[in-house]
Amino acid sequence: MSDDTNTPAHPDLGAAAAELTRLLDGVRDDQLAGPTPCPAYPVRDLLAHVLGLSRAFQDAARKETGPSTGTAPGTVAPPELPDDWRSALPKHLAAMAEAWRDPAAWEGETQIGGLRLPAAVTGRVGLDELVVHGWDVAVSTGQAYRPAPADLEVSYAFLAPSKDDPAARGTAFGPAVEVPDGAPMLDRVIGVSGRDPGWAG
Repeated sequence: MSDDTNTPAHPDLGAAAAELTRLLDGVRDDQLAGPTPCPAYPVRDLLAHVLGLSRAFQDAARKETGPSTGTAPGTVAPPELPDDWRSALPKHLAAMAEAWRDPAAWEGETQIGGLRLPAAVTGRVGLDELVVHGWDVAVSTGQAYRPAPADLEVSYAFLAPSKDDPAARGTAFGPAVEVPDGAPMLDRVIGVSGRDPGWAG
């Protein structure tokens, strides 16, 4: 019988938040208008989206419902990226990770994107948002991306069951992109999220 006493019951969002924060230092001002794997979002809108979701997932962890958690994805344009984003975004990413370290955040139900979901599912959605958008930022700004292997495993386990089910994917994810057998786990996560792992602008 294996000893699982050292295995956390829920993923920690800290590594994904820290890696995304690291990437922010490499975003140049002249890249803010550049393209990203999210066709409707230039880099500045992607960063504004990440800022918004980091606030929303803080509220979701605390079971605080309101505009941040009640708005469905894609129904409103991203807010304008604030001038202080270089200081504000790291603070909110760290606060998002910290909010989900409270065991109570994973209990019961909460709201995100206008939907009521089990809190344990919502936390994994939040981790996946950090992992996938971290890749978006990295490839959009020519940076190396180094997500934690454990985070990739969680994201893949979250995304893979809906790979061939458009109804389950809803509007949050495009059709899965096939990747070769034996592809790195990062490519598998990005492909099943509906992005082309070979995206190059």
